[in-house]
Amino acid sequence: MAYGLEFTTEEKEQTLALYQKIREEIASSLHEGDEERMRHNLLQALETKQLQRNVFGLNPILLSFQTARLVVDEIGLKRDGVLAVLLRPSVEEGLMTIDEVREQFGESIARILHGLQRIQELYQKNPVIESENFRNLLLSFAEDMRVILIMIADRVNLMRQIKDADNDGAKHEVSQEAAYLYAPLAHKLGLYKLKSELEDLSLKYLEHDAYYHIKEKLSETKKSRDAYIERFIGPVSERLTEAGIHFHIKGRTKSIHSIWQKMKKQKCPFEGVYDLFAIRIIIDCEPEREKMQCWQAFAIVTSMYQPNPKRLRDWLSVPKSNGYESLHITVLGPEQKWVEVQIRTERMDEIAERGVAAHWRYKGVKSESGLDEWLTGIRSMLETSDGMEAMDQFKMDLYEDEVFVFTPKGDLFKFPKGATVLDFAYHIHSKVGSSCTGARINGKVVTIRQPLQSGDQVEILTGSNQKPKQDWLNIAQTSRARSKIRLALKETQVKEGLFAKEMLERKFKNRKLEMDDSIMQVLIRKMGFKEVSDFYRHIASGELDPTAIIEKYIELQQGDQPVTGNNVAESAANFVLENSHLSPLTTHPSEDVLVIDRNLKGIDYQLARCCQPIYGDKVFGFVTINGGIKIHREDCPNAPELKKRFGYRIIKAKWSGKGASQYAITLRIIGNDDIGIVNNLTNIISRDEKLILRSINIDSHDGLFSGNLTIMIDDNTRLEALMKKLRTVRGVKQVERI
Repeated sequence: MAYGLEFTTEEKEQTLALYQKIREEIASSLHEGDEERMRHNLLQALETKQLQRNVFGLNPILLSFQTARLVVDEIGLKRDGVLAVLLRPSVEEGLMTIDEVREQFGESIARILHGLQRIQELYQKNPVIESENFRNLLLSFAEDMRVILIMIADRVNLMRQIKDADNDGAKHEVSQEAAYLYAPLAHKLGLYKLKSELEDLSLKYLEHDAYYHIKEKLSETKKSRDAYIERFIGPVSERLTEAGIHFHIKGRTKSIHSIWQKMKKQKCPFEGVYDLFAIRIIIDCEPEREKMQCWQAFAIVTSMYQPNPKRLRDWLSVPKSNGYESLHITVLGPEQKWVEVQIRTERMDEIAERGVAAHWRYKGVKSESGLDEWLTGIRSMLETSDGMEAMDQFKMDLYEDEVFVFTPKGDLFKFPKGATVLDFAYHIHSKVGSSCTGARINGKVVTIRQPLQSGDQVEILTGSNQKPKQDWLNIAQTSRARSKIRLALKETQVKEGLFAKEMLERKFKNRKLEMDDSIMQVLIRKMGFKEVSDFYRHIASGELDPTAIIEKYIELQQGDQPVTGNNVAESAANFVLENSHLSPLTTHPSEDVLVIDRNLKGIDYQLARCCQPIYGDKVFGFVTINGGIKIHREDCPNAPELKKRFGYRIIKAKWSGKGASQYAITLRIIGNDDIGIVNNLTNIISRDEKLILRSINIDSHDGLFSGNLTIMIDDNTRLEALMKKLRTVRGVKQVERI
């Protein structure tokens, strides 16, 4: 019979041997007819001549048997996991459908293969696999947790088999994925043995020289290292035996990858890494005596060798989130060398080496104090025949509130569950969000309300005439999008309010009417508006007719006399207006000017704290988000940015009127730290009865002093005179207004 995939003699022998071993291991979990159906499918796959060797020239059938053996021995999977691994080549080549798998082998195996298939599709989108988001998305795609376990085992096996492969490009790619993606996954699962193997092999293929340099150094120092370990553990063994503790001790050399990382981090040669190995004391005792005997061993070791208290790690009382339990302490051993000692039980050691498989083996033993989402889901899955229930719990714990979506370029973003197209648009940029009209998800056009699903590819659609609406606050689910929408709405409302005000003023001029602010204020209140900004927004939205407003204004003007004087609080939007060409804020010759009464009584604008304007300063007004106006100096440090970004909210302004108001200003003074200089300064201020010194703060350093004086003053003319006097004081180098 001619096969599309030719087996070498060695490959046939290896496959047959693996088949026998795997069958023995999982025989008790197989269903009737499984073996016959499996053999039939494998033969059928070979006869179709579609199965081909991979980019490394490796036999896919042999690879699947090697991976199956690994998931049995290292992870503890049985029938469903093993059969899914063996059927995977046929499903990937299209020789068998998921439905056919479900019909022949059941729902569980079909679900595992469907998860593997989805992840294969995810890879084809080609995102950046080095990101934490990609790992998270990978997990959310895995419908059954065994999918992740199989993927890790598959990558470990592939890394083992490509040592002699010639395809350096492909070898480099799978090694990078092993380092960035699979090793961290194995670490989270507590599969430390597989994690270390992935890291070491990836280092071997990616940084060949570094790997073999460290390997050779380890070989050279092995003899002396073993001798030192013997000298260290000899006395400890005697004391532990005397205490009646059943144990064995072994030395564990750091992995090559760990040594390389430490060399890079500490920027030292191999000889500079002092903790190349750790002594591991493994105790054999009943579960209820574990903690007691571990602490007893700890007491014995630390009584014999000086411990470093800063290097104590107690993962016995509170295990790591992935289930790791152990006591670590660094002690000063023979020849004054620091040695790390790890104390744990047989159960803890197996969990440390084999992770989830060990948890399954030791089920019923309380070892989960604060385990993260991983361990709970994995252990439950391994203890039951159905992994779906555990996967549901896993997703509920970890990804109930998260979805992961792509941009058309393959960039990956994470959002809370329920997030919509609008959230995605605002995540990209505020302008994109404010002009968003919908999106194209996986090629299909949808509205801004469409909820996002993990794996969606989202392309935002925009329109030049689109602008934010109030109901968008109900569509957006993320606080980031909502805050941007609120800001956009306020800016739009302020802008529209100013346009509405200008429009109303033009209509007054067309009717040859002069708008009296006091009458207008009464009219606005009689119409039920507490805020002037609300009044103008209603005009902008078309809810109020300007013609009707003018008619009501005329009625009010001819009828009731408006109340005037300081007993009426005027609104900021209700300023006294006059034509002016004095301010450089605008190029429009007929721009209106806000004329500020220096008394500022009952008026809805404030002096900006950033520049503290006083009467006489050149100023301008800035309409704030809440509708009020802030008065800034022309030379305010914030002025350039305000004019650049919010030009439409800038209002020309000038001072008017007489009064006795005083303004708080702060002066910065720098000079030589001479005796009496502070008295000289304060005397100048106290001699002027119209000046009030509110606070003084002086610091002295290296013969110089600097300080701030806060003074109440009438206007900028008096301020200039004061600053001139202060500069004449002997020792004063600089006087400037803050």
